[in-house]
Amino acid sequence: MSLPSPRTPTRVWPDRFNGLELLASAVALLDAERNIVYLNPAAENLFAVSSSKLVGKHCERLIGPDHGLDTALDNALAKDWSYTGHNLTVQRLLGGPLQLDCTVSPVHADAARILLEFRPIDQQLRVAREEQLLQQQQANRELIRNLAHEIKNPLGGIRGAAQLLEGELERPDQREYTQVIIKESDRLQDLMNRLLHSHRAMQVSSVSVHEVLERVRLLIGAEFPKVTVQRDYDTSLPDLVADREQLIQVVLNIARNAAQAMQGDGVIRLRTRAYRQATLVKRRHKLALELQVIDNGPGIPEELLDRIFYPLVSGRDGGTGLGLTLAQSFVHQHHGTIEVQSRPGHTVFTILLPFKQGTTEKP
Repeated sequence: MSLPSPRTPTRVWPDRFNGLELLASAVALLDAERNIVYLNPAAENLFAVSSSKLVGKHCERLIGPDHGLDTALDNALAKDWSYTGHNLTVQRLLGGPLQLDCTVSPVHADAARILLEFRPIDQQLRVAREEQLLQQQQANRELIRNLAHEIKNPLGGIRGAAQLLEGELERPDQREYTQVIIKESDRLQDLMNRLLHSHRAMQVSSVSVHEVLERVRLLIGAEFPKVTVQRDYDTSLPDLVADREQLIQVVLNIARNAAQAMQGDGVIRLRTRAYRQATLVKRRHKLALELQVIDNGPGIPEELLDRIFYPLVSGRDGGTGLGLTLAQSFVHQHHGTIEVQSRPGHTVFTILLPFKQGTTEKP
């Protein structure tokens, strides 16, 4: 007779719970003291933890102390009420936080009194956020294009008038004022050209992302000699079909902002990895590039995080607020996404760009 496996004692339940092992949904069972008595395999995978480590422990070990389900758990025990909580944030013991919907249901089977069913919604939130960003960027592009054209037209007249006036002036100290007008007109003209430049047609070719990153590394090293630029590359990645100059500008804008925020003294890490089964701009890609620019600077102020890609929004004195706007525009032209997470001492810009192989419509 074969011996039972070590996990068998924790998995002996009435027949009506046998099917929990086969569910794709993550399920946990709690007793009357809210201690965990069972986790199905889907829950183990979702929370990245073994049931043997949590069975008998309080549910806070699984979903954290700030789960927001205390009232629902009380009602399930006292009144046999069910409840579904939406968009809950759960901090795992291992790994990052999870965005979940959770259904709390009363049960009566031996020690089990509460059933928790978890449904991760990270992907839905990501798609919704991506659609919102695309709509916002389209509105930004139209606003920028119209604004740039409206400003460029009178600038030429102002500059020309200042040049004619300078020719009529005899005193050098008076010509200093016309030079101010001319130089400021040129500065604004350059700014408008940069705004309009983001809408030029892409010049695509086969591009090695690591060649792009090495170019950026050299440029940052020359401009900020005290900044250390570390490489963390997956050299097995294939080439992208992309606009090389735009990709250089994307990474350079982000890295330069980081170096300036660190006042030219800190560490920037350029990291590449493969990202599988990515949904980007409503299309599913078997393989995508995950490119991260990580720095140990002071971080982005929390009040700016939601607006950091908007035009003319800058967290630095003297900044134009265009570098990240252009970076986002170029990334979206490549059917990719760009996101940022930041806290003091650790800021990460994550860019996802699709490789062209194996692209399918999103189901």
